[in-house]
Amino acid sequence: MTKERKNNLEAEDQVEEVRKPKETLESFAEEAEEIAPAAQSNRKSNASVDPDKFDWDAFEKENYYDADLATIEDSYSQTLSRVSENEVVEGTVMAINKREVIVNIGYKSEGVISINEFRYNPELAVGDKVEVYVENAEDKKGQLILSHKRARSMRSWDRVNEACEKDEIVKGYIKCRTKGGMIVDVFGIEAFLPGSQIDVKPIRDYDVFVNKTMEFKIVKINNEFRNVVVSHKALIEAELEAQKADIIGKLEKGQILEGTVKNITSYGVFIDLGGVDGLIHITDLSWGRINHPEEVVQLDQKINVVILDFDDTKKRIALGLKQLSPHPWDALDPNLKVGDKVKGRVVVIADYGAFIEVQPGVEGLIHVSEMSWSLHLRSAQDFLKVGEEVEACILTLDREERKMSLGIKQLKPDPWATIAEKYPINSKHTATVRNFTNFGVFVELEEGVDGLVHISDLSWTKKIKHPSEFTSIGDSLEVVVLEVDQENRRLSLGHKQLEENPWDVFETIFTVGSVHEGTIVAFVDKGATVALEYGIEGFVSMKNLVKEDGTTAKVDEKLPFKVIEFNKSNKKIVLSHTRLFEESRKEEEKEKDSEANTTQKAVKKLKANLEKTTLGDISELAALKSEMENQEKE
Repeated sequence: MTKERKNNLEAEDQVEEVRKPKETLESFAEEAEEIAPAAQSNRKSNASVDPDKFDWDAFEKENYYDADLATIEDSYSQTLSRVSENEVVEGTVMAINKREVIVNIGYKSEGVISINEFRYNPELAVGDKVEVYVENAEDKKGQLILSHKRARSMRSWDRVNEACEKDEIVKGYIKCRTKGGMIVDVFGIEAFLPGSQIDVKPIRDYDVFVNKTMEFKIVKINNEFRNVVVSHKALIEAELEAQKADIIGKLEKGQILEGTVKNITSYGVFIDLGGVDGLIHITDLSWGRINHPEEVVQLDQKINVVILDFDDTKKRIALGLKQLSPHPWDALDPNLKVGDKVKGRVVVIADYGAFIEVQPGVEGLIHVSEMSWSLHLRSAQDFLKVGEEVEACILTLDREERKMSLGIKQLKPDPWATIAEKYPINSKHTATVRNFTNFGVFVELEEGVDGLVHISDLSWTKKIKHPSEFTSIGDSLEVVVLEVDQENRRLSLGHKQLEENPWDVFETIFTVGSVHEGTIVAFVDKGATVALEYGIEGFVSMKNLVKEDGTTAKVDEKLPFKVIEFNKSNKKIVLSHTRLFEESRKEEEKEKDSEANTTQKAVKKLKANLEKTTLGDISELAALKSEMENQEKE
């Protein structure tokens, strides 16, 4: 036999014991029905039987009772309650076991109700009065079927509304946990208990309240949606308010009290001072810098605190913990001075600098400009990291204001102190391109030593409009030192000076009037740029681009050009293609003009000598004429 079957039989035996009165009454009724016919023949109307005159012989012959059956049944019926189905009646608890509760409502049999319907009332005992709902006066087995749950449900809303109106305290059974709170059984209704209304203290474990019976106040009812909200905290707050008023009335600034850590947040710690709460802001927990209050205190820890301020009207109390210990600046080494070296830990980094904790509660600031000799200011994150141990030099120290500024670049020698020796004029170096401007390129020779290469010092031959056409940021660039300004920390550098000035040679090649082949690379304002040999460029105006056939030269067209201007100081060469055929035409015209003048002079000479002509001269004139005619034909 299984354990469950055994328990069931034991429960059934207990129920049978309770049901014995019913069986006794039923057997009595059966006996009455059996003896009624015999008694009917001998009964006297409305006569009562005298025990002293009872005829025992007649009793043995079953003719012992002189009364009618109707009277007996009526007397028996009056001992029983009249029960109607679907009504709520009051009953008495007759017995309780692990599974069932036996309730007597004065009927011919008791009702059996599941123990689960009384979970909300763990104090239920034999003899208690309870309301039950009659579901069936007698089922097929003759059993009375009752329900306590339905009885509570039918009257629950009336009770809930009444309790809310009268501000009564009700008992409820916490059934389970739900999102944001708990579900509570109040008069058979599932009410909601918000997590914030369980207790005045923050609840860390909701599960400990499940299956508990507690007292509540009904704070809100929504009859339309059948919602009920209850609060256990409301019962406590009334009492606490009186305690708070009494405690706050005795508070004084500077007073030291003992409290318990009630709650920890990211911005501070709430302390229970015995009925009233105070707040220790995170900045008042420690003289040193902390990231979270949990680094200093723990929940339920008892600590001493000092009252910094309080507000009677708002019931707010500001507390302090660090104020109970001396300020770290007061314990700072009195011999520490500007120029001394200190060690510390990086606690905070911002774009403008880093805070170094020299000792707990004593911090100094290293500005980003004091992290490197370089003039290119970068973010402090490029130099330091939080938690890193560093050594620094004290730059300023103000004990009254409790401020200290530090520097780490001072631990290295200043590169500008020996700049003239390390970077003399005309010395050549390799630099890194750091930045561009419209007028030049900033390069870094080493950390803290920067220089400028002017755009005009990038190339002898190329005309550069912006440095980005010549180099890129991060590239290496060969430079030569042109000028050193130690006082203002400036270096003037050049790149083209690494080579000899080719314009000294160009001056002998591109002389005015010389002709050179060139290619048109681009059109510019009022002309075009022409690429010549040796990587040099020249300028041609629009009128000097006209070809002999009257058209204008185009880009990438290769033509001969004549040098019409050469300016060495401005590195400028002016060219012309049109001049080439214009000048040849002028020379031809000059030759024709000179021949015509010669002929005219000869004719004049002949005319002048006509008068002196002889026969011998005529033959000479004829020969001269024939020569002139031949020249004209040619």
